[in-house]
Amino acid sequence: MSAPAPAPVLRVFDDAAALAEGAAAFVAREVRDAVEWRGRATVAFSGGRVEALLARLAAEPLPWGAFEVFQVDERVAPAGAPERNLTALAAALVAPGRLPARALHPLPVQDPDRARAAARYARELEAAGGPPVLDLVHLGLGADGHTASLFPGDPVLEVADADVAPTDRPHAGFFRLTLTLPALSRARCAVFVVSGAEKAPALARLLAGDRAIPAARVASQRRVVLADRAAAGERTGS
Repeated sequence: MSAPAPAPVLRVFDDAAALAEGAAAFVAREVRDAVEWRGRATVAFSGGRVEALLARLAAEPLPWGAFEVFQVDERVAPAGAPERNLTALAAALVAPGRLPARALHPLPVQDPDRARAAARYARELEAAGGPPVLDLVHLGLGADGHTASLFPGDPVLEVADADVAPTDRPHAGFFRLTLTLPALSRARCAVFVVSGAEKAPALARLLAGDRAIPAARVASQRRVVLADRAAAGERTGS
């Protein structure tokens, strides 16, 4: 039996702009460290309020040729749609010539057979090992406690034998593909980036280890929470 995951480390920033800058610097350090120690970096990004983080990350002097980018989750929507998390990733990292196009791995949500698409992406994740161990997963936090596309009550939360799975039902109007709890929990580091006062109750539950919310069930041995003051409230962090 594996040891229980330690409590998340909290770092608090004054506002959303400072949070984006701090989060980009954190991701950049993780990428550099992974390339130094293992020769490459594998990172999976979520969507949400990520554009400012990605813009700052694109300005970092990173070893872009040794950087592989995966998706934590994605909505079933047409290519290029603003609802697609891939749209922001491609615009921020590939379009400016930072990340090689071959190094961005889109979730194949346009495959009408979502189970087949999930299995296909699980094979693609094997670029991070067998079983895949991503260097970093970037996660958000919903006001309902969801993270990735792991929503309260969705059977995908209980998937234990696959690294990628389709959601059982639409959420906010979209079916989705998502990395599962086993895939997220194997990551060397899980970093939650949390902004806004509406997230404060869910953040308190995450920090308290309340496994009634999906986010608290991500069991990576290194979990870091980066939050702005509105989400963190009176907490000061490390």
